Amino acid sequence: MIGEAEAPAVPEVDMQRPSVARMYDFFLGGRHNFAADREAAAAALTAMPELPAIVRLNRRFLRRAVVRAHEAGVGQFLDLGCGIPSPGDAREVVRELDPRAPIVGVDVEASAFLHGRCVAEDDPYAGMVLADLTDTGAVLGAPVVRDLIDFDRPVGLLLVAVAHFIPDTERLARALDGYRRALAPGSVLALTHGCRKGGSERIERVRRIYNNTTAPMVMRDEHDIRGFFGDWRLLEPGVSVVGDWMGEEGLDEVAQRAFVVGMSLKIGT
Repeated sequence: MIGEAEAPAVPEVDMQRPSVARMYDFFLGGRHNFAADREAAAAALTAMPELPAIVRLNRRFLRRAVVRAHEAGVGQFLDLGCGIPSPGDAREVVRELDPRAPIVGVDVEASAFLHGRCVAEDDPYAGMVLADLTDTGAVLGAPVVRDLIDFDRPVGLLLVAVAHFIPDTERLARALDGYRRALAPGSVLALTHGCRKGGSERIERVRRIYNNTTAPMVMRDEHDIRGFFGDWRLLEPGVSVVGDWMGEEGLDEVAQRAFVVGMSLKIGT
């Protein structure tokens, strides 16, 4: 299911301007990127060679978050800022756990939407929406979302490696509050966000590079990131840098401090 009816006209893919989604695809070893994306990615790598390790660590957190949500009884997912389909993405992990679990991806970038739509065409339990994730009404009101997602049951809300591309903190906070109100008790929010602990000078150089792409980057402190979880109960081990949260041996020293992660659970009514 692709849900074309709810989407606005798809903008043309700009091959000359670096795309955040396509750069992420490049860091993952994907092929859905152009020369401008590779050039910007190369500049970012010069500033911070650990970027591929950071991206892979985000992907491992995503897998762990989806599995943990599934184990907690969550059987449907809304993947905000899903990016370009690639091995180990949310849909692939969900399919490993349940071939019929509904999952809808949301992205504002044309490249991500077009590739995601192609994948969804072959999956009756998957959908793709072209929308700004901060427009809660457009996302939750999209026909494919209403068709696939049952808001009387728990939903896994995923925001992995996307919140730091939304500079307007108040707008992001309002959007997340809207999603939290709409979701049923038992729903889970999993979020990752770039932070300043990974080396401020290098992060600033990377941020300036991303400011010339389709989405400017903003780094926030752990305290501010914690606020995005609202009043939902934080799941252990709370909100922390990914190295502490994952508890794995042998993590890249810069990567394990480069972003803050967490999961929270809606309880009550």
